[in-house]
Amino acid sequence: MSTLLISIVISVIIILFILVIFVVAISKGYSYKHTVDSLEEHPHLKEKEEKSRDA
Repeated sequence: MSTLLISIVISVIIILFILVIFVVAISKGYSYKHTVDSLEEHPHLKEKEEKSRDA
């Protein structure tokens, strides 16, 4: 086998490996369950309400 063919084969293997890693990472990101805190439990909003009542 020529050096050029070996380089192309190794490059294609590396590209496919990186592609698989990206697909796995993206699928993990989309499967992550995101949560949102309710406004009643937000500590900064409570502080603002207390300051506005005192003023």
